[in-house]
Amino acid sequence: MCALIGDGGAGWTAHASALTQLIDDVVDDPRSIEGIVVGTGPGSFTSIRIALATARGLALALDVPVAGSSTLAAFTGGVPVIDARRGEVFSEGGVVCRPEELDVAGKVLVGDGAVRYRELFEAAGATVPHDDALHRPDPFALAEHAGSFGPVEAVDPLYLRLPDAKPTAERT
Repeated sequence: MCALIGDGGAGWTAHASALTQLIDDVVDDPRSIEGIVVGTGPGSFTSIRIALATARGLALALDVPVAGSSTLAAFTGGVPVIDARRGEVFSEGGVVCRPEELDVAGKVLVGDGAVRYRELFEAAGATVPHDDALHRPDPFALAEHAGSFGPVEAVDPLYLRLPDAKPTAERT
C-alpha cells in the first residue's frame, strides 16, 4: 500500500506499481516538494523496494531530504496488522507470525491483515472495524511518525524476514 500527501490533496493505492500515477494525481508541481517521507516496511519486499527507489529517485532529482517511517505507523484507530502473505502477518514490535499466534483478545485491529483474518481474530476476542478507511494507510500518520529528515542514503528498509526470491545459483 502507498499513501501520499501533496498540494493536490492526499491519496492512496493498494499497488506499488500505481505509485507514479498517484504522485502525478496528487502533486501539482514536483518542484514544490520540500521533503519526502517514505514507509520503510514492514511489507512485501517488492513494494518496499519500489517505495524506496521512488523516494530516492525523487529526492535526488529534486534535491530534497527524506525521512523514513514504519509502515505500521500509518495505521490509526487500533493495533496495526498487515497481511505478510504466506499465512503470516506483521504487527507492532517487529512481530511476524501466523495470525493465530497474535494475542488479540480485547484489542481493536486495523490493516489489511486484520480484514483478511477477521473471522479468526474476532473469534479470539478482537474487534475488527467495518470502516474501510481504518484499514488503509494514513499518509498524515506516516508523516507524523517519521524520523529525522536527512540524506536519502540514510533511509534503510525494514525487512522482518528474508525475501521469497532467491538468486538463480541458490535455486534447487
